[in-house]
Amino acid sequence: MKVSFIGGGVMAEALIKGVLDFGVFSAEDIVVSDPLSSRLEYLNFKYGVNVSESNEEALKSSDVVILAIKPQTMSYVTPILRDNLKDSQVVISIVAGVTLEKMSANINHTSVIRVMPNTAAQIGKSMSVWASAPSVPEEHRTLTARILNAVGEEYFVQDERLLDMATALSASGPAYVLLFIESLIDAGVSLGMPRETAKVLTLGTVLGSAEMVKLSGEHTASLRDLVTSPGGTTIEAILSLENAGFRGSIMTAVRAAYDRSLQLGLN
Repeated sequence: MKVSFIGGGVMAEALIKGVLDFGVFSAEDIVVSDPLSSRLEYLNFKYGVNVSESNEEALKSSDVVILAIKPQTMSYVTPILRDNLKDSQVVISIVAGVTLEKMSANINHTSVIRVMPNTAAQIGKSMSVWASAPSVPEEHRTLTARILNAVGEEYFVQDERLLDMATALSASGPAYVLLFIESLIDAGVSLGMPRETAKVLTLGTVLGSAEMVKLSGEHTASLRDLVTSPGGTTIEAILSLENAGFRGSIMTAVRAAYDRSLQLGLN
């Protein structure tokens, strides 16, 4: 099979690297189109893939079309897809907020898959949630799972509404976690700790905590109780966080991202 990427940005590059590393596609089976010639030169040089400034050219011989563009550029790209897609091609969209129904209507094509990855795809650790139109053949669904497994974990959902929720939770989520990590490091520095030491301790703590939740199968509250001694330092810190609205602010932030995702889908 051959695959074309419409858009050659960061997420497209992560997917290209992943599918090449895992042997899902070979370099000669990949073509990337992008308006920036410098970006195309870079992708061609680094990965050996075929490149073109023409979306029409990129679409010609592919079986799978990965739409890796921003929602704001949809209006420029969809007419080209509408006029050039073949019935046998499947479109995998990672465009935030655009539903299967709306994408299908915009490009006049029924074989559409919607994916919401996150930026950890760059290191093969993405959490990618996806849904599929009923008309997509099983072989293309299987291939989609292989593509997404090449950049991390994939999670298929029947209910497409979960993708907008995933946009707010797991797609935007790295930003929340990174902000938390940054704050912990700064807290260590504020106590007088060297920044590099604070960074090492923080990253080890965050990674270890996530692995503990994943491997133990225990509820996070139960695991938190293990380190929260009566009258100790941890419970004092938790009290301070609760007084500052820590959990509520996170939930509000995710809700704001969800509302924005829905809004993008309406534009």
